[in-house]
Amino acid sequence: MPPSHPTFLEAFWVWCRIAALSFGGPTAQIAVMHRVLVEEKKWISEHRFLHALNYCMLLPGPEAQQLAVYIGWLLHGTRGGLVAGTLFILPGFVAILLLSMVYVLAQSRDASLLAHIVDAVFYGLKPAVAAIVAEAVIRIGRKVLKNRVMVAIAALAFVGIFFLELPFPAIILGAGLTGYVGGKLWPQTFQVIKQHGEGPADDQRAVDAAAEKARPTFARTLLISAFWLTLWFAPLGALSWWLGPESVFVKEGLFFSQAAVLTFGGAYSVLSYIGQKAVHQFGWLKPAEMMDGLGMAETTPGPLIMVVQFVGFMGAYRNPGSLPPLAAGVLVSVITVWVTFVPCFFWIFLGAPYIERLRGNLNLSSALSSITAAVVGVVLNLAIWFGIHVLFADVSEVRTSGLAGKITVTSSAEMSEKLTSESPEPRASFYQPHLRWFWPVWSSTRWGNVLLLAVALLLIFRGRQGMLVTLATCISLGVVLYSLGLLWSER
Repeated sequence: MPPSHPTFLEAFWVWCRIAALSFGGPTAQIAVMHRVLVEEKKWISEHRFLHALNYCMLLPGPEAQQLAVYIGWLLHGTRGGLVAGTLFILPGFVAILLLSMVYVLAQSRDASLLAHIVDAVFYGLKPAVAAIVAEAVIRIGRKVLKNRVMVAIAALAFVGIFFLELPFPAIILGAGLTGYVGGKLWPQTFQVIKQHGEGPADDQRAVDAAAEKARPTFARTLLISAFWLTLWFAPLGALSWWLGPESVFVKEGLFFSQAAVLTFGGAYSVLSYIGQKAVHQFGWLKPAEMMDGLGMAETTPGPLIMVVQFVGFMGAYRNPGSLPPLAAGVLVSVITVWVTFVPCFFWIFLGAPYIERLRGNLNLSSALSSITAAVVGVVLNLAIWFGIHVLFADVSEVRTSGLAGKITVTSSAEMSEKLTSESPEPRASFYQPHLRWFWPVWSSTRWGNVLLLAVALLLIFRGRQGMLVTLATCISLGVVLYSLGLLWSER
């Protein structure tokens, strides 16, 4: 008997649930999708999930949102991809829009209570997210690192990105080439991701049994490209005709369109560039506000690149033209999110059919297996970086540069200032060999976060509690600890 395919309505509610749980950046978001779609619903098999993830990791833009679009497309075609991708970013869009309004209002004395409420809620979120990320790394790593070679590739990727700061694309390219060559010499070792299932159980996965079949043709490629490129830039043309090409609305739309195609390797790879341009060249917001926006994006559902919505809001709020400031901020928030995420749908709907046709290619299987192992090391790097900055208020970055081994130490304050340092364009210099690691200042330990992280880890690993329970518990405890801290400071 063939497996039952989920109805569109059933999938809709599942995507709503995933969107509501999409805290903690790509690591936690991918883990949520894995838990719900692979382990709980069994709609997609492990190898199919990783196959889609590997493609999304190579694209510009937020890979977790693109993975949602890809799987939604596999389940219900174009409408499934549209619904999955839109729902994934909708909670974050609404949350950051409301928080942006609160942010500008909270700068006045009358709205200070609002600011404290927001801070109290966010206080418990970061430790909970750190625990969720740690659990995600362990769970996904167990499923992917199936032999010593895969473990070694993951370890080398971690050392490369964490200590040597090798470019993310270089790590992925190196892993892919290693897998391609290794697959020809030792196929049993390198072909970890099986292209057509690993056993009878995989035949019972809804996506594997009834995947969207779209034949990739030249005519289809032209049609998809024409449609989505028009959808991407037509609103900017309309705004240019209505408000003029020099209006902040058009400038921000074009700027964030450019940023959307630069986000290879995750949002952090382009945030420095956005900070430099938005603060020093355009004057849309202040350096400290850029960091506040980043914190906002890190503690709300949705992709981290949603920070661009806050940047756009502040720029339009301060340069509203003929519109009321709040109305201008809302309009640019919509424009910014539009030009950031329309390309994500474009990449998936254009390329996914080609990727699906390559699933049976054994050489590709070996390459993607090695890439997946490398991604585990990259994700571990993000998890450690995030955990250190959750537990310590002051974390120094230590570097040894060049052959002479000169050591430089940069404090947290200096790193924050560096994000928005004056530099008109990101410098494209050759990679210089060096070592980099982080050294926390132990006296800056955030003991409240330590307690909340311990609670979250106990809930996840010993209590086997889900994400909702963990987040709700940590938020509740965080509100209590934050309130006690306010009372103590007023004594």
